[in-house]
Amino acid sequence: MRALRRWGVEAREESGLVLRVEERHLFRITVLEDHLVRVTLLKDGAYRHDRTWSIAPAEDVPFEGRLREGRSGFSCPPFQVREAEGRLVLETARLKVAVETPLALVWSVRSGEGWVEVARDRPQDAYLLGRKDHRNHHHMRRIKGELIYGLGEKSGALERTDRRFEMRNLDALGYDARTTDPLYKHIPVTFTECADGSGAYGLFYDTLAPCWFDLGNEKDNYHPAFRSFRAEDGDLDYYFSWGDSLLDVVKQHHRLTGGTAFMPRWGLGYSGSTMAYTDSENAQEQVLGFLDRITAEDMPCDSFQLSSGYTAIDGKRYVFNWNTSRFPDAKAMGEAYAKAKVNLIANIKPVMLLDHPLYGEAKGVGLFIRDSETGTPEQSRFWDGYGSHLDFTNPATVGWWQKNLKEKLFSVGISSTWNDNNEYEVWDDEAVCHGFGKPIPVRLIRPLHSQLMTRASHEAQCADRPGKRPYLISRSAAPGTQRYAQTWTGDNSTSWDTLRWNIPMGLGLSLSGFYNIGHDVGGFAGPRPGPELFLRWVQNGIFHPRFTIHSWNDDGTANEPWMHPEVTPLVRAALKLRARLIPYLYTLLYRAVSEGEPMLRPLFLDHPNDPNCRETQFDFLLGRDLLVASVVEEGATHRRVTLPANETGWWAFDGSSWYSGGQVLDVPVDLETIPLFVRGGAVLPMAAANARADAASDASRTFALYPPPEGAVPQVSLAYDDDGESADALSGNHCLTHLELGRQGNGVHVTWRRSGTWQPNFGTVSIWQAGTDPLIVNGSKWVGGEVAY
Repeated sequence: MRALRRWGVEAREESGLVLRVEERHLFRITVLEDHLVRVTLLKDGAYRHDRTWSIAPAEDVPFEGRLREGRSGFSCPPFQVREAEGRLVLETARLKVAVETPLALVWSVRSGEGWVEVARDRPQDAYLLGRKDHRNHHHMRRIKGELIYGLGEKSGALERTDRRFEMRNLDALGYDARTTDPLYKHIPVTFTECADGSGAYGLFYDTLAPCWFDLGNEKDNYHPAFRSFRAEDGDLDYYFSWGDSLLDVVKQHHRLTGGTAFMPRWGLGYSGSTMAYTDSENAQEQVLGFLDRITAEDMPCDSFQLSSGYTAIDGKRYVFNWNTSRFPDAKAMGEAYAKAKVNLIANIKPVMLLDHPLYGEAKGVGLFIRDSETGTPEQSRFWDGYGSHLDFTNPATVGWWQKNLKEKLFSVGISSTWNDNNEYEVWDDEAVCHGFGKPIPVRLIRPLHSQLMTRASHEAQCADRPGKRPYLISRSAAPGTQRYAQTWTGDNSTSWDTLRWNIPMGLGLSLSGFYNIGHDVGGFAGPRPGPELFLRWVQNGIFHPRFTIHSWNDDGTANEPWMHPEVTPLVRAALKLRARLIPYLYTLLYRAVSEGEPMLRPLFLDHPNDPNCRETQFDFLLGRDLLVASVVEEGATHRRVTLPANETGWWAFDGSSWYSGGQVLDVPVDLETIPLFVRGGAVLPMAAANARADAASDASRTFALYPPPEGAVPQVSLAYDDDGESADALSGNHCLTHLELGRQGNGVHVTWRRSGTWQPNFGTVSIWQAGTDPLIVNGSKWVGGEVAY
């Protein structure tokens, strides 16, 4: 490695500055927005790889990637450049970046008439490059008291200071949610809250190469306290964003990487899944039996995830292969599920074992990543054997993949895909990918394959069902994958510790731009969960956007809602509560897609000045309005609940009590208890406990009112509805309701107005109110019953 110290101005461009570093490298500072500046270090003045798939601020990137030099989607505002006190200074309306010698950047933000420093590089050796390779390092000063979040799916505490993390996608079966690293996803972004509370900044490193973040774990006698980013290969290319709050920079990053997929409404319902069914010899009978059982047990359910056993031969998994002994009539199974309005989602994998029936065909037309020495398909360990990874940077592979999806899955009535085992553990770093005609080593783009696999499936679904929104799941991911799919925290282990620590893991994903997420409820790997653990996992899972009970238990049993008869009534009650909350969840999905609002939120995201909210990471908000304090300890009789400080207070979900914000409650709990609180002034749109979440089944609506206290400003809530599947919903084919709830005189007033062209499957609404104050609905005294909508 070589430290970069000397620099000079190479050129001033329309969008920024170019410096020449050590007489050979180029260092670009590009103004994209007043609050967003990009920094790029090009070894010997050229890109190691000139495309990105992560940056999509206005529209999706081409399948073959977006040129890194492209600036479409950014306003590129004017800026000023001047020299001051031996430094070169670039200023936008919000940000100032100063270039010092030795090469280091200092970041300041406008405050009133002046500037306040918020971040700076390490004063010595801030930037390093490999002498004979493309390793690159970036070191920054650590400021005492600053708080660091982000990095996506990581174990342990939500605040990341003083730890070291690696980005290298792995199939981390049975991981420890408190300590294991790395995991499944590659999300190289951090968000830092300034110690003085002035705001927050984001640092997104646009790289797909293996990389490390050291956020204070490392000490060096020759440098003051610092934090580091180190990449094994690629270009140093990072985005510095500023916001007045952590929420601001989270939303900015979400927009930068392309936002959230608007999936169909049914994707928010309970999804059944287990390895046990499809691994059994009477698999089709068991999968069909699930339909009968959810009806008999009166359990709301909207989908079933068909695990990979449907492709298995002697325990091995062969994508696009039907085991016709286990599934003698897949089309009839698909028809039965369609008739029941339960959606089937098929597991698909991007690796073909060497004895796969279609391996020769795929090899013959060059669909695999190639060995760096022999040019033959690379071979990697996979599912009790060896196989070759499909190369999704090859258009021929994409076409072949989509053809098989249509012929093997869509043709039998399975229209949705679960893109699994797509971590691409190809450890021949020089293995060659097609690269859309420009061969590239796999180490530069390993996580890209999981994203392009998912995108190929996404496009196939869109082509198969024109005008309908597709539904996809992907286990592995890189920034941008959330544009196509829902995700989850992988193959967790069955324990109370996992239940507890999966909560901050999910919040970390949400803070990092992946809003539509969940966990395997009940635990995927390990022992069969006992009744209490299973119930508590369900009671927590229903408050996550993705709610799936999934398992591969050591004893071959399946995690099912009815697996423990002694708690089945309480599991049923939880599933029905989830069904009632679908309109609220769907509104949160709409706001995630249209406004960039996270669905899952740590308490401090909306209440940054309440110190109590910093101390808890196992309570969370679903949207801004619903506070969830899941019981995560065995045998618990009480649960401490933090109520964030606010002006409107918090209601118990059942409306029985109102509490002022800024206090910690000690709530008695038994097995039936789910500690839930609602922000004062909120209106929750709720459905009946429908068996299905599709719009046709949604024939009633209740507005649950939680009035603000006297003297509080009236609060505005939203309720979003559409037909649940049309691709044109956001362009007006929907119903959006703005509700305002407040107090006037001695009564509670609620009013609403609607927009959009779609008419819901209900013409009236019911009103439920926390408390007993007189109620005025749209200007008329409320006397009970229903009111025209």
